[in-house]
Amino acid sequence: MLHHLSIRDFVIVAELDLEFESGFTVFSGETGAGKSILLDALALVLGARAEASMVRHGQTRAEISASFTVPEALRAWLIEQELLTTDNTGESETLILRRTIDVQGRSRAFINGSLSTLSQLREIGEQLVDIHGQHAHQQLMRAEAQRTLFDLYAGAAPLAEEVKQAWSSWRAANAALSAAQDQAHSLQLEREQLAWKVSELETLAAQPGEWEELGAEHQRAAHAADLIDSTQQALRALSEEDDALLTRLSTVLTSVRKSAAIDSGLTDTLSELEAAQIQLQEATHSLNHYVQRLELDPARLAQIEARLADFHALARKFRLAPEALHAEVNNCQAQLDALDATLDVPTLQKIEAEAQQNYQALAQRLSQQRKKATRELGEAVTAQMQSLAMAGGSFEVALSALPEGGAYGLEQIEFQVAGHPGVPVRPLIKIASGGELARIGLALAVVASAASLTPTLIFDEVDSGIGGAAAEAVGRLLRQLGEHRQVLCVTHLPQVAARGMQHLGITKQTSAAGQPISIVTQLNAEQRIEEIARMLGGAQITATTRQHAKELLAG
Repeated sequence: MLHHLSIRDFVIVAELDLEFESGFTVFSGETGAGKSILLDALALVLGARAEASMVRHGQTRAEISASFTVPEALRAWLIEQELLTTDNTGESETLILRRTIDVQGRSRAFINGSLSTLSQLREIGEQLVDIHGQHAHQQLMRAEAQRTLFDLYAGAAPLAEEVKQAWSSWRAANAALSAAQDQAHSLQLEREQLAWKVSELETLAAQPGEWEELGAEHQRAAHAADLIDSTQQALRALSEEDDALLTRLSTVLTSVRKSAAIDSGLTDTLSELEAAQIQLQEATHSLNHYVQRLELDPARLAQIEARLADFHALARKFRLAPEALHAEVNNCQAQLDALDATLDVPTLQKIEAEAQQNYQALAQRLSQQRKKATRELGEAVTAQMQSLAMAGGSFEVALSALPEGGAYGLEQIEFQVAGHPGVPVRPLIKIASGGELARIGLALAVVASAASLTPTLIFDEVDSGIGGAAAEAVGRLLRQLGEHRQVLCVTHLPQVAARGMQHLGITKQTSAAGQPISIVTQLNAEQRIEEIARMLGGAQITATTRQHAKELLAG
C-alpha cells in the first residue's frame, strides 16, 4: 500500500508531505483547489508522461517521491533488478519511487535511490496502484476498452497478449506463402539472374585483398629492370667503389677516434659517427637482399596483367569497382539463399500451418477462459447495479464469434446493459444517459478492482454524474472495498466523503509572492463536519447543513 507522498514545486503545490493509512481515504475541496493534482503527481512517480509545465512557476525543478509496501508478487523482480535489498531477518526495505522534472521538461526516475527507466517505473506502478480516472466510464464506449477490462477481470490479459503475437506470426507466415505463390514466376526469374551472376563471379574466384596485391606486384614486375639498375648503383656508391661511402666513413672514424683519445669532448661526435656507420651497413645489407629477390620475369608479368584484365572485364560487366568483386559474390549468394527460402513453397506451407495451429490453440484457450468469466462478470456487475439506483437492471457480456478470428481472439466482446426491469439488454455504447453510464462504469471498476491483486485503488471523481440515493450507495460501496484494500477517492459528493475512514481537505491559497498554492489538511472530526456541510450547502454553511453533515457522518 501507499504510505507516504512527498511533493515539491509541482504545478501549484509548493511543498507537501502526506501520510496515508489503510482503508478508504477521501480527498475533497473546491473546484480548482488541486484535488486531482495530487493524483497527477502520484501518476507521475508511477511513470506517467512528464511536461515542463508541471514545474511550479518560478522554480527550476519539481520533485515527487512515494513510498510503498512491497507486494510479494513484486519482490522477486525487484531483487533480480538489484533494486531491493533485505536485512538479516529477510525483511525488505520500503519501496521508494522518486521522479524529478526540470523546466526544460527533462525528467529522471529513481527506484530505491537507483537511477531507473520509465519503463521500469511503469512496470512497478501497474502492480502497486490501479487508477480509475474521472472519464474512465466514457472510455468504456470503446470496444477496445471493454475487451481490455474484461480480459483483466478474467485473468486472461497475458494469454490475450500471446494470442496477439501468435496472430501476427501467422499473418506474417501467410503473407510470405502468398508472396511466394503469387510472385513465383518473377521471383524465379530474379533467382536465375542472381545464379548467373554468382556463377560469373565465382569463375573469377577473387580473393580478399587480391586486387590490391596484384597492383603492387604488377608495379614491381613492370619496373624490375629500372629497380635492379638503381639498386646496384646505390650499392656501388655505398660499398663497392674505391671511394665508397662506407670506406670514406671508416677513414673519418679512424681520425676522430685518435682525436677523441686526446680530447673527450669528441666522444659524442664519435658515437654519432659510429651509429651512422651501423645504419649504412644495415642499409647496404637490405639493398643486397632486395636486389637478390628482384628478377626479370616476363612470364609472371604477363600472368599478372592477364589476371588484372579479368578483374577489369568483370568489373565493367557488373558496373563495380574491381576491389568490390569479392564482396559482391558473397552478397549475391546471400540474396540467392534468401530467394531459395522464399521460393520453398512446401516449407512455407508447413510454417504457415504450424503458425495457424499455434494461434488456434492459444485462441481457443483464451475463448474458454473468457466464456468462464462472462457469467461471473455479468452477475457481479448486475449485483452492484442494484445498489446504484438501477434496481432490476442487468449487465451481460456478449461474445460474438469472428469466423476467421483476429488479433484479439476468436470472438468480439461487447458489454450489454438493461437499465430497468423488463427492458431488453442493449450495447453499452447505445446508453443515452450519462448518469447510467457513470454508475455502470463505477460498478465495473469496483468489480474489476476487487478481482485484481493491486493493493492500492484510486478513484478520481468516478462518481461524476451520480447523486441522491445512488451517491450514498457509491459511498457505502467504496467504504466496503476499503475494508479489504487501500482506496483513495477524489470526490465532490458529500455522501461519498462521509464514508471515508480518512479525510483530506484541499484548499487553494495565495502565497506571499502572490502565487496560487494548494494546501492539504488531514481533517479532524469538527473539520469534517464543516467540509461536508460546505459540500452540501456551498459557501453559506448553516446550522441545517451542519446537522445534515453530522447525520451523514453518523450514517
